[in-house]
Amino acid sequence: MSIPTNHKIANILDEIADLLEVQHANVHRVRAYRNAAQYVRKLSKPIAELISPDDPHALQALPFIGERLAKLIEEVVQLGKSSLLERLKGSVNPEEIFEKLPGVGPTLASRIVHDLDIDTLEELEAAAHDGRLTKVQGMGKRRIEGLRWSLAGRLSRYGGTGSPINQIKNHRSPDVQDLLQVDFVYRHKSSEGKLRKIAPKRFNPAGDAWLPIMHTDFNDWSYTVLYSNSARAHQLEKTRDWVVIYYEKADVHGQATVVTETRGNLSGHRVVRGREHECAAHYAHHATASH
Repeated sequence: MSIPTNHKIANILDEIADLLEVQHANVHRVRAYRNAAQYVRKLSKPIAELISPDDPHALQALPFIGERLAKLIEEVVQLGKSSLLERLKGSVNPEEIFEKLPGVGPTLASRIVHDLDIDTLEELEAAAHDGRLTKVQGMGKRRIEGLRWSLAGRLSRYGGTGSPINQIKNHRSPDVQDLLQVDFVYRHKSSEGKLRKIAPKRFNPAGDAWLPIMHTDFNDWSYTVLYSNSARAHQLEKTRDWVVIYYEKADVHGQATVVTETRGNLSGHRVVRGREHECAAHYAHHATASH
Protein backbone atom coordinates (compact mmCIF):
# COMPACT_ATOMS: atom_id res chain seq x y z
CA MET A 1 0.00 0.00 0.00
CA SER A 2 1.38 3.40 -1.00
CA ILE A 3 1.73 6.15 1.61
CA PRO A 4 -1.25 8.54 1.38
CA THR A 5 -0.32 12.00 0.13
CA ASN A 6 -1.17 15.21 1.97
CA HIS A 7 -3.79 15.84 -0.69
CA LYS A 8 -5.52 12.50 -0.05
CA ILE A 9 -5.45 12.99 3.73
CA ALA A 10 -6.83 16.52 3.36
CA ASN A 11 -9.61 15.23 1.10
CA ILE A 12 -10.59 12.66 3.72
CA LEU A 13 -10.70 15.37 6.39
CA ASP A 14 -12.84 17.57 4.13
CA GLU A 15 -15.21 14.70 3.35
CA ILE A 16 -15.62 13.99 7.08
CA ALA A 17 -16.38 17.69 7.65
CA ASP A 18 -18.99 17.65 4.85
CA LEU A 19 -20.75 14.59 6.24
CA LEU A 20 -20.68 15.88 9.81
CA GLU A 21 -22.19 19.13 8.62
CA VAL A 22 -25.10 17.58 6.73
CA GLN A 23 -25.67 15.21 9.66
CA HIS A 24 -25.97 18.23 11.99
CA ALA A 25 -22.87 17.66 14.11
CA ASN A 26 -21.45 20.35 16.37
CA VAL A 27 -20.26 23.31 14.27
CA HIS A 28 -16.97 23.50 16.18
CA ARG A 29 -16.25 19.86 15.35
CA VAL A 30 -16.98 20.49 11.67
CA ARG A 31 -14.71 23.54 11.67
CA ALA A 32 -11.89 21.55 13.30
CA TYR A 33 -11.84 19.06 10.40
CA ARG A 34 -12.00 21.82 7.80
CA ASN A 35 -9.14 23.77 9.39
CA ALA A 36 -7.04 20.61 9.63
CA ALA A 37 -7.72 19.78 5.97
CA GLN A 38 -6.64 23.23 4.87
CA TYR A 39 -3.47 23.06 6.95
CA VAL A 40 -2.49 19.56 5.76
CA ARG A 41 -3.08 20.50 2.11
CA LYS A 42 -0.67 23.45 2.39
CA LEU A 43 2.14 21.58 4.17
CA SER A 44 5.38 21.59 2.20
CA LYS A 45 6.48 18.10 3.37
CA PRO A 46 4.51 14.84 3.62
CA ILE A 47 2.71 14.75 6.95
CA ALA A 48 3.16 10.95 6.98
CA GLU A 49 6.88 11.49 7.58
CA LEU A 50 6.08 12.94 11.01
CA ILE A 51 4.63 9.66 12.22
CA SER A 52 7.35 7.91 14.21
CA PRO A 53 7.48 5.76 17.35
CA ASP A 54 10.44 7.91 18.44
CA ASP A 55 8.20 10.99 18.63
CA PRO A 56 4.57 9.92 19.13
CA HIS A 57 3.44 13.49 19.81
CA ALA A 58 4.85 15.11 16.66
CA LEU A 59 1.53 15.20 14.81
CA GLN A 60 -0.58 16.54 17.63
CA ALA A 61 1.90 19.37 18.17
CA LEU A 62 1.03 20.78 14.75
CA PRO A 63 -1.43 23.68 14.38
CA PHE A 64 -5.07 22.59 13.89
CA ILE A 65 -4.29 18.90 14.54
CA GLY A 66 -4.30 17.92 18.23
CA GLU A 67 -4.74 14.43 19.69
CA ARG A 68 -7.99 13.35 18.05
CA LEU A 69 -7.06 14.36 14.51
CA ALA A 70 -3.52 13.04 14.94
CA LYS A 71 -4.94 9.58 15.65
CA LEU A 72 -7.18 9.79 12.59
CA ILE A 73 -4.28 10.80 10.34
CA GLU A 74 -2.16 7.95 11.74
CA GLU A 75 -4.97 5.52 10.91
CA VAL A 76 -5.22 6.82 7.33
CA VAL A 77 -1.46 6.49 6.87
CA GLN A 78 -1.41 2.96 8.36
CA LEU A 79 -4.59 1.56 6.75
CA GLY A 80 -5.25 3.84 3.79
CA LYS A 81 -8.68 4.83 5.05
CA SER A 82 -10.58 6.30 7.98
CA SER A 83 -12.99 4.21 10.05
CA LEU A 84 -14.80 7.42 11.04
CA LEU A 85 -15.41 8.34 7.41
CA GLU A 86 -16.68 4.87 6.59
CA ARG A 87 -18.98 5.00 9.60
CA LEU A 88 -20.40 8.37 8.52
CA LYS A 89 -20.99 6.99 5.02
CA GLY A 90 -22.60 3.82 6.32
CA SER A 91 -20.00 1.70 4.56
CA VAL A 92 -18.28 -0.02 7.47
CA ASN A 93 -17.29 -3.56 6.49
CA PRO A 94 -15.74 -5.39 9.46
CA GLU A 95 -14.52 -8.25 7.25
CA GLU A 96 -12.25 -5.83 5.36
CA ILE A 97 -10.90 -4.44 8.64
CA PHE A 98 -10.19 -7.83 10.22
CA GLU A 99 -8.60 -9.46 7.17
CA LYS A 100 -5.75 -6.94 7.28
CA LEU A 101 -4.67 -8.19 10.71
CA PRO A 102 -1.65 -10.55 10.85
CA GLY A 103 -2.68 -14.20 10.60
CA VAL A 104 -6.34 -13.54 9.79
CA GLY A 105 -7.07 -13.09 6.08
CA PRO A 106 -10.45 -13.08 4.26
CA THR A 107 -11.67 -16.56 5.30
CA LEU A 108 -11.06 -16.14 9.03
CA ALA A 109 -12.35 -12.56 8.96
CA SER A 110 -15.63 -13.79 7.48
CA ARG A 111 -15.91 -16.56 10.10
CA ILE A 112 -15.28 -14.14 12.98
CA VAL A 113 -18.00 -11.74 11.81
CA HIS A 114 -20.50 -14.54 11.07
CA ASP A 115 -19.88 -16.71 14.14
CA LEU A 116 -19.37 -14.04 16.81
CA ASP A 117 -21.25 -11.03 15.37
CA ILE A 118 -18.23 -8.79 15.96
CA ASP A 119 -17.88 -5.52 14.06
CA THR A 120 -14.98 -3.56 15.60
CA LEU A 121 -11.36 -4.03 16.63
CA GLU A 122 -12.30 -3.31 20.25
CA GLU A 123 -14.88 -6.13 20.21
CA LEU A 124 -12.38 -8.43 18.54
CA GLU A 125 -9.80 -7.72 21.24
CA ALA A 126 -12.36 -8.52 23.95
CA ALA A 127 -13.20 -11.81 22.19
CA ALA A 128 -9.49 -12.66 22.02
CA HIS A 129 -9.28 -12.41 25.81
CA ASP A 130 -12.61 -13.88 26.96
CA GLY A 131 -12.39 -17.17 25.06
CA ARG A 132 -14.92 -16.56 22.29
CA LEU A 133 -12.30 -16.63 19.53
CA THR A 134 -11.43 -20.24 20.40
CA LYS A 135 -14.86 -21.19 19.05
CA VAL A 136 -14.00 -19.95 15.56
CA GLN A 137 -12.62 -22.64 13.25
CA GLY A 138 -8.98 -21.96 12.45
CA MET A 139 -8.30 -19.76 15.48
CA GLY A 140 -5.74 -21.75 17.45
CA LYS A 141 -3.96 -20.74 20.64
CA ARG A 142 -0.84 -19.39 18.90
CA ARG A 143 -2.83 -17.37 16.36
CA ILE A 144 -5.02 -15.86 19.07
CA GLU A 145 -1.97 -14.90 21.13
CA GLY A 146 -0.45 -13.16 18.11
CA LEU A 147 -3.72 -11.38 17.49
CA ARG A 148 -3.80 -10.13 21.08
CA TRP A 149 -0.37 -8.53 20.70
CA SER A 150 -1.25 -7.02 17.33
CA LEU A 151 -4.52 -5.54 18.60
CA ALA A 152 -2.92 -4.22 21.78
CA GLY A 153 -0.37 -2.29 19.74
CA ARG A 154 -2.84 -1.07 17.15
CA LEU A 155 -5.55 0.06 19.56
CA SER A 156 -2.99 1.82 21.74
CA ARG A 157 -1.62 3.64 18.68
CA TYR A 158 -5.07 4.70 17.50
CA GLY A 159 -6.27 5.81 20.90
CA GLY A 160 -7.99 2.64 22.05
CA THR A 161 -7.74 1.52 25.62
CA GLY A 162 -7.87 -2.25 25.41
CA SER A 163 -10.74 -4.36 26.62
CA PRO A 164 -14.04 -2.90 27.89
CA ILE A 165 -13.07 -4.00 31.41
CA ASN A 166 -9.90 -1.91 31.33
CA GLN A 167 -11.80 1.02 29.90
CA ILE A 168 -14.18 0.99 32.84
CA LYS A 169 -11.45 0.62 35.44
CA ASN A 170 -9.42 3.45 33.96
CA HIS A 171 -12.47 5.70 33.56
CA ARG A 172 -11.67 5.96 29.87
CA SER A 173 -15.24 5.43 28.73
CA PRO A 174 -18.43 7.42 29.41
CA ASP A 175 -20.47 6.75 32.53
CA VAL A 176 -23.36 4.33 32.12
CA GLN A 177 -25.93 7.03 32.88
CA ASP A 178 -24.50 9.17 30.08
CA LEU A 179 -24.67 6.31 27.58
CA LEU A 180 -28.26 5.55 28.58
CA GLN A 181 -29.17 9.23 28.20
CA VAL A 182 -27.61 9.40 24.73
CA ASP A 183 -29.47 6.19 23.82
CA PHE A 184 -32.77 7.71 25.02
CA VAL A 185 -32.29 10.93 23.05
CA TYR A 186 -31.34 9.03 19.89
CA ARG A 187 -34.37 6.72 20.00
CA HIS A 188 -36.71 9.62 20.81
CA LYS A 189 -35.45 11.78 17.92
CA SER A 190 -35.45 8.79 15.60
CA SER A 191 -39.07 7.95 16.38
CA GLU A 192 -40.04 11.56 15.69
CA GLY A 193 -38.22 11.59 12.36
CA LYS A 194 -35.82 14.34 13.43
CA LEU A 195 -32.59 12.61 12.37
CA ARG A 196 -30.92 12.43 8.98
CA LYS A 197 -30.91 8.91 7.52
CA ILE A 198 -28.03 7.27 5.69
CA ALA A 199 -27.98 4.31 3.30
CA PRO A 200 -25.76 1.60 4.81
CA LYS A 201 -23.84 -0.55 2.35
CA ARG A 202 -24.32 -3.80 4.30
CA PHE A 203 -27.64 -5.73 4.14
CA ASN A 204 -29.20 -3.00 2.02
CA PRO A 205 -29.33 -4.18 -1.61
CA ALA A 206 -31.89 -1.52 -2.57
CA GLY A 207 -29.65 1.27 -1.27
CA ASP A 208 -32.43 2.74 0.89
CA ALA A 209 -31.61 5.54 3.33
CA TRP A 210 -33.18 3.96 6.42
CA LEU A 211 -30.53 4.22 9.16
CA PRO A 212 -30.89 7.32 11.39
CA ILE A 213 -27.60 8.85 12.52
CA MET A 214 -27.06 11.32 15.35
CA HIS A 215 -24.07 13.36 16.47
CA THR A 216 -24.04 14.97 19.88
CA ASP A 217 -21.65 16.26 22.53
CA PHE A 218 -22.34 15.53 26.19
CA ASN A 219 -20.15 15.83 29.29
CA ASP A 220 -16.91 16.34 27.31
CA TRP A 221 -17.56 13.35 25.02
CA SER A 222 -18.47 13.42 21.32
CA TYR A 223 -20.92 10.75 20.20
CA THR A 224 -22.02 9.24 16.91
CA VAL A 225 -25.10 7.05 17.32
CA LEU A 226 -26.85 4.57 15.00
CA TYR A 227 -29.09 1.53 15.19
CA SER A 228 -27.15 -1.70 14.80
CA ASN A 229 -26.79 -2.88 11.22
CA SER A 230 -25.02 -6.12 12.10
CA ALA A 231 -25.92 -9.55 10.75
CA ARG A 232 -27.08 -10.63 14.22
CA ALA A 233 -29.34 -7.60 14.62
CA HIS A 234 -31.06 -8.37 11.32
CA GLN A 235 -31.34 -12.08 12.15
CA LEU A 236 -33.04 -11.35 15.49
CA GLU A 237 -35.03 -8.37 14.11
CA LYS A 238 -33.37 -5.99 16.56
CA THR A 239 -32.36 -3.26 14.10
CA ARG A 240 -34.79 -0.90 15.84
CA ASP A 241 -33.73 -1.89 19.35
CA TRP A 242 -29.96 -2.30 19.46
CA VAL A 243 -28.26 1.10 19.49
CA VAL A 244 -24.53 1.40 18.77
CA ILE A 245 -22.83 4.42 20.38
CA TYR A 246 -19.37 5.49 19.20
CA TYR A 247 -17.67 7.85 21.65
CA GLU A 248 -14.47 9.83 21.54
CA LYS A 249 -12.57 12.40 23.54
CA ALA A 250 -9.01 13.61 22.88
CA ASP A 251 -6.97 10.42 22.35
CA VAL A 252 -9.70 8.03 23.56
CA HIS A 253 -12.35 6.37 21.45
CA GLY A 254 -14.55 3.32 21.79
CA GLN A 255 -17.94 1.82 21.24
CA ALA A 256 -20.90 0.67 23.35
CA THR A 257 -24.11 -1.13 22.46
CA VAL A 258 -27.36 -0.46 24.33
CA VAL A 259 -30.17 -3.01 24.16
CA THR A 260 -33.45 -3.85 25.86
CA GLU A 261 -32.74 -6.61 28.38
CA THR A 262 -35.01 -9.65 28.03
CA ARG A 263 -33.97 -11.70 31.08
CA GLY A 264 -33.39 -11.40 34.80
CA ASN A 265 -33.95 -8.45 37.11
CA LEU A 266 -33.20 -5.93 34.37
CA SER A 267 -35.76 -7.35 31.96
CA GLY A 268 -37.44 -4.53 30.07
CA HIS A 269 -34.71 -2.01 30.94
CA ARG A 270 -32.20 -0.50 28.56
CA VAL A 271 -28.72 -1.80 29.41
CA VAL A 272 -25.18 -1.28 28.12
CA ARG A 273 -23.77 -4.62 26.99
CA GLY A 274 -20.90 -5.74 29.18
CA ARG A 275 -21.78 -3.23 31.90
CA GLU A 276 -24.95 -4.82 33.26
CA HIS A 277 -23.79 -4.57 36.89
CA GLU A 278 -23.33 -0.81 36.54
CA CYS A 279 -26.75 -0.54 34.90
CA ALA A 280 -28.32 -2.47 37.78
CA ALA A 281 -26.71 -0.09 40.27
CA HIS A 282 -27.88 2.88 38.20
CA TYR A 283 -31.52 1.72 38.15
CA ALA A 284 -31.42 0.74 41.83
CA HIS A 285 -30.16 4.21 42.75
CA HIS A 286 -32.93 5.89 40.79
CA ALA A 287 -35.57 3.58 42.30
CA THR A 288 -34.35 4.47 45.80
CA ALA A 289 -34.24 8.18 45.00
CA SER A 290 -37.82 8.14 43.72
CA HIS A 291 -39.17 6.84 47.04
